[in-house]
Amino acid sequence: MPPAKDVTRIAAVADIHCTTTSQGELQPLFAQASEQADVLLLCGDLTDYGLAEEAEVLVNELAVMDIPTLAVLGNHDYESGEPDDMRKILTDAGVKLLDGEACEVAGVGFAGVKGFAGGFGSHMLQAWGEVSIKQFVHEAVEEALKLESALAKLNTPQRVAVLHYAPIQETVEGEPCDILPFLGSSRLEEPLNRFSVALALHGHAHHGQVEGRTSRNIPVYNVAMPLLKKYFPDQPPFRLLDIPLTDS
Repeated sequence: MPPAKDVTRIAAVADIHCTTTSQGELQPLFAQASEQADVLLLCGDLTDYGLAEEAEVLVNELAVMDIPTLAVLGNHDYESGEPDDMRKILTDAGVKLLDGEACEVAGVGFAGVKGFAGGFGSHMLQAWGEVSIKQFVHEAVEEALKLESALAKLNTPQRVAVLHYAPIQETVEGEPCDILPFLGSSRLEEPLNRFSVALALHGHAHHGQVEGRTSRNIPVYNVAMPLLKKYFPDQPPFRLLDIPLTDS
């Protein structure tokens, strides 16, 4: 059923891990999303090894879409050192890639970054000690600043944050405790709270939780495809969410 006129319906999924042998596998998913939503959000790990050939397969799968598609890259999309090639292939096919950018679609503002790791709350890694640790923390800080800058550019009543790494611990719980610090960073939560986003979406944690909230009660959704298949086995593996076009 099409959404009411006072809302924008988004379809969101992450971690589709498209490979060179994925021809035809993702088209049904994208066709259903196109029928049910106003915009598709791809929250990172679009490919399995970050190969240009995988991105070519993905854009062929996306050819069935007739709604705008926004995306951020994930860690897998950097694996082979070809992120610039991937960006060109995707943008040439009409996908809007967000890496510190913002855009408005159907009355809603979207800001996106990949994000980075570093841990959560009082256990978040700090920039102290070896140069390599400081560089690691610097990457996390830079991603948070990019998200803050992108959100600040939006004048829409509602803002949505599109991430790959998690901004809160709640949606990654269920993964082995030892790897939680590598699944996201609380530094990404701060801009969400500051700009009172309508919601945030991420992937990366295939065995986490589907929903959580920031310290200021902003909803956060983990839309990793393996997780959605587990929690919603009778539904297409994307999350449908309605965004009211006013903030009241």
